[in-house]
Amino acid sequence: MNIQEITSESFVKYGRTVTGYNTVALLDVLSKMNCPENSVTYVPEEPQMQKLEIESQLRCNLYGGLPIQIGYCNGNSRKLNCLEYHRGSETIIAVEDIILLLASLQEVKDGKLDTGKVEAFLIPAGQMVILYETTLHYAPSTADNENCFHTAIILPKGTNLAKPEITVTDPEDKMLWAANKWLIAHPDTGEAKHGAYVGLTGPNIEL
Repeated sequence: MNIQEITSESFVKYGRTVTGYNTVALLDVLSKMNCPENSVTYVPEEPQMQKLEIESQLRCNLYGGLPIQIGYCNGNSRKLNCLEYHRGSETIIAVEDIILLLASLQEVKDGKLDTGKVEAFLIPAGQMVILYETTLHYAPSTADNENCFHTAIILPKGTNLAKPEITVTDPEDKMLWAANKWLIAHPDTGEAKHGAYVGLTGPNIEL
């Protein structure tokens, strides 16, 4: 699969780079968080990261004063598996180089998305990027297959917590997997086996 740079024109529709923030302390704390070698772990909000000075800068500047959570997604993965989206943008910064597999929400037709629409982008170590609300994404992939990744994930507060109890009134409601998390799974995944909405067609991309 062609892995593109985030400086390419193709990335513009998915998000943009973020500059000007001092992320040294954040990356230092992040590098000490648990990082499984053969799986992925996600923590929506990490207290040590939440209390850093950068939290108020990100909350006030990048999110316009809205409450945010700073958590992490660490581990080792090379498969697409699922795609998700949120109401509100997601900000990502990693200790190591990572690869993001992305697609546009606008490409979802009748609840289905062909994985041939997915594009891969290399995010250099230490580079902060913000993904727009309409960007489908999931866990990062390792750029170096021998090492796990440490990735900070900033989102509107409450995202990815327990799914609210709802009555399905719109087809999109079937995709709701957690608080502020709509998920589209590939049939060959654990998420699908646990009841996630299956809507990815084509191969389950593996880098």
